[in-house]
Amino acid sequence: MNAPAWGEPGWKAPGFSRAQAVDPSDVVRDCGIDSLSYLPDMDALDSSVVSEVLERASAFDFVSATAADVRRALAAERLSPEDFGALLSPAAEPFLEEMAAAAQRVRRRWFGSTAYLFTPLYLANYCDNHCVYCGFNRKNDICRAQLDQLGIVRELDAIAETGLEDVLLLTGEDRERTDPAYIAEACRLASERFRTVGVEVYPLNEDEYALLHRSGADYVTVFQETYDPALYGKLHRAGRKRVFPYRANAQERALRAGMRGVAFGALLGLGDARRDAFACGLHAWLLQRAYPAAELSLSCPRLRPIVGNEGLGPRGVGERKLLQVMCAYRLFLPQAGITISSRERAGFRDRVMGIAATKISAGVSTGVGEHAAAEGSNAASAGDDQFEIADDRDVEAVSAALRAHGLEPVANDYVRV
Repeated sequence: MNAPAWGEPGWKAPGFSRAQAVDPSDVVRDCGIDSLSYLPDMDALDSSVVSEVLERASAFDFVSATAADVRRALAAERLSPEDFGALLSPAAEPFLEEMAAAAQRVRRRWFGSTAYLFTPLYLANYCDNHCVYCGFNRKNDICRAQLDQLGIVRELDAIAETGLEDVLLLTGEDRERTDPAYIAEACRLASERFRTVGVEVYPLNEDEYALLHRSGADYVTVFQETYDPALYGKLHRAGRKRVFPYRANAQERALRAGMRGVAFGALLGLGDARRDAFACGLHAWLLQRAYPAAELSLSCPRLRPIVGNEGLGPRGVGERKLLQVMCAYRLFLPQAGITISSRERAGFRDRVMGIAATKISAGVSTGVGEHAAAEGSNAASAGDDQFEIADDRDVEAVSAALRAHGLEPVANDYVRV
């Protein structure tokens, strides 16, 4: 008899162990390491947060939620996790207009008409992982590149010329080519030019996050992709990213290291989107209770086509369901930031910024070296994109669209002292 799957009655969160010794060749071999066991050099937190997230997300019964449950959630001043689940359930679908109106009121209460702008900067696209849905995965035949210090400066300067003051630094997951010292230097260079510096890189140990923080990083973003441990192991076939608990605890390690804020995300369409969204929101909620001074935010990315798999897309997650997720996030976590990705089309992004989202990317490139090339530098694009974007508008165009929707584009509201 097979054990219950995540979301089925009787499912229990797995125990997370530590491998005593690992052959390096096993790490990059498909299914060569246990996805539930920390590698010897990985910090293992003494924290129950992730296990609680998995247990509660698995146990919630979305099918049993009723219209009365949805109405109760919409009337609540402060939502419980059960209210949050009701808003994600099929029973909430006929209430989407009411949810959007309620989310808009909450957004205006806490954020007014401000719309925060940022852009990502890809430092490198080398990767040791085999994630079946990602354009950077080690088995994809793409043009690989890594910015040297001069290249980083050119990219940062090109972005700064657009008026943006918030940059997100990204890499593929290759600890040898893009080691923590390399990322720290990029943070230092960015902090000299931008008021806010975020990083979306491979998960790090607590002391390594502390290094990035000392070097100028303010925020850490880590997408768990899916919170279903069994599915996670199937989708992440090789590399250090295969280790589920190390990734799932990354935000807490970053907060312990002194980071000002952390961001969460499930890649909607990989698995059960409702349950992944519920787990993601619950993860943020539990860490908010444990670290009340931390600034938390959520992203709602959907699957996009990649090199070698142009047909990849957000299975079963249309724009209405995405809006439902974002409104549920806004009502459950009223003070959290919500970022809307350039994976989505321009019209949807513009409208959702006035309903639930608070932060939007502009002038986006998911390749390596493309910002300076776009500004007319001699530097040519050297590295292929991670995924296809749906909104390629520059900062000026995004800002104009936001103003047309009654929002005020804001480059930053934080002053370094």
